[in-house]
Amino acid sequence: MRYPGGTPTQPEIIAVALSKLNLTPDDVFLDIGCGSGSVSISAARLVKHVYAIDSRDEAVRATIDNIKECGITNINVIKGEAAELLDDMDADCAFVGGSKNIEQILDVVMRKVPRFAVSAVRLETAALVLEITKRNDRFKELLQIQISRGNALAGGTMLKPENAVFLIVGGSC
Repeated sequence: MRYPGGTPTQPEIIAVALSKLNLTPDDVFLDIGCGSGSVSISAARLVKHVYAIDSRDEAVRATIDNIKECGITNINVIKGEAAELLDDMDADCAFVGGSKNIEQILDVVMRKVPRFAVSAVRLETAALVLEITKRNDRFKELLQIQISRGNALAGGTMLKPENAVFLIVGGSC
């Protein structure tokens, strides 16, 4: 898999986020700030169709390459500003993986998407998303997820932590 600049969403975070969204085979899924496409690829196995959106050329190229490498056919990759594109799109659920223009993106997502999850690594982003979703009566759950991976050390195993991630789950139902 190719990874553009930034930290890719860890597989364990993807698994929790997708489980919280209660995906169904008939769902249309938005991956906003798709980065490497790892969330899109995981969701594509569970839903009817995925739209992967990113404004960065590097991310769009990586996502397209990774989709091809995995042989996935139900993902459309769209380059552009999500806040501008979302008004013309219909979806059942969304994952927001970046903090760029988060307020504008949430404004559209909360109006148009019944189920959504936002991942954040910065406290300020998590606090902002929490405040916005609560103010708009769309907040469902806040999770702080910490993953550690086993690494060899002196003939034994130590746990090396990954960055903590906040997952804010929202929706209307």
